[in-house]
Amino acid sequence: MAELWYQPAWVWAASALAMTLGWVVQWRTRNAGVVDAIWTAGLGGSALYYAALGEGLPDRRLAAALLGSLWAARLGLHLGLRILGEAEDGRYRHLRRHWHDNQVKFFLFFQAQAWLAALFSLPLLAAAANRAPWSGWDNLGIAVWLLAIGGESLADRQLARFRADPAHHGLTCREGLWRYSRHPNYFFEWLHWFAYLLLAVGSTLWWLALLGPVLMLVSLYWITGIPFTEAQALRSRGDDYRDYQRRTSPFFPWFPEDPRHDR
Repeated sequence: MAELWYQPAWVWAASALAMTLGWVVQWRTRNAGVVDAIWTAGLGGSALYYAALGEGLPDRRLAAALLGSLWAARLGLHLGLRILGEAEDGRYRHLRRHWHDNQVKFFLFFQAQAWLAALFSLPLLAAAANRAPWSGWDNLGIAVWLLAIGGESLADRQLARFRADPAHHGLTCREGLWRYSRHPNYFFEWLHWFAYLLLAVGSTLWWLALLGPVLMLVSLYWITGIPFTEAQALRSRGDDYRDYQRRTSPFFPWFPEDPRHDR
């Protein structure tokens, strides 16, 4: 297994190059949202790369390649359409103001994402290296992937439909899955990483697959996800979003608080 460790190094190198090009695009367009699309594409590419060079069961390598690349294709298309059709995300506008458009800081930010792409690719490496016979764990992994991608896609569509109605300007989406979680898209994105952990069961590198759900939960819940998104929501939607925060679970779907409890 020692010879496998050069593979994440190549993923990092390719991601660093792509992020450098993305930084140039950001510099010219003043839209840093491109970093998310490049990060996603890098992980999709790493799934194909690890599957091609992996030493694991061929069926499992194929599964890891398909799950990782299809996840990246769906999310990348969603992000790409948003980048092309909308102004820069409020989170990045805030960073741009906070950093006074300092391009050195933006460059370092983009390069940090390249390093994270290599780190998040390790669960895919573990799955592609798994030589154990196909088992119920693999079937469960595929089922979790289907549930997670379906849930995230539904949440994205519900939010896009809500935002498309001009009458909803300045209001918070409380429809569908957004009634039960303030960030159902984040929840299902986190859940999706368990698919690779399940595909890695039986591998000597299975512990690497733990990085996916652990790092994604930390990132979404405490660092780049919920804190930045909700700070922007409070700036743009004010009291309506504060009411939504008070009644709705922040991450894990749960029943909202009954408004009658306020009486």
